[in-house]
Amino acid sequence: MQLPRRGFLHLTAGAAALPVVSSIAAAEPYPTRPVHLIVGFAAGQSIDIVARLMAQWLSERLGQQFIVENRSGAGGNIAAEAVVRAPADGYTLLVIGANFAINVALYDKLNYNLLRDIVPIGGIYRVIQVMEVNPSFPAATVPEFIDYAKANPGKINFASAGSGSVAHVTGE
Repeated sequence: MQLPRRGFLHLTAGAAALPVVSSIAAAEPYPTRPVHLIVGFAAGQSIDIVARLMAQWLSERLGQQFIVENRSGAGGNIAAEAVVRAPADGYTLLVIGANFAINVALYDKLNYNLLRDIVPIGGIYRVIQVMEVNPSFPAATVPEFIDYAKANPGKINFASAGSGSVAHVTGE
């Protein structure tokens, strides 16, 4: 089989670059010191539990401590600001949920730009929102529930973690 000139040049360039690329890739192992996972909510909430399980798994797998720090408040914005202010060295990571997409719409002025200042590195979990009613409630489907709510203003209550939370926005 005869290799076309262009294919030969691509292979030659790739072979010449290989030693350079491999030395760059092997430049520094990660992590070489403890890594902080910043969670914007109180200990015990679902996102905190997931972060702690991930921290334990990563610590065992990578041989370096992954420490969960809870910095609750302002819908997770305090945690986000702490991570944005930290050195961009991969040793301070933010564990976020859907609330950060909500925060962009709810807060007039944030001290960070989610799209510019924070880079996603991986998804670790998904949460499904479920709407439940007592079996004796007169609505069994979402359209029936909406019709009932419109016909009975002020008679329906629901629970959430607070204003601006995922459950609150979903409920609204």
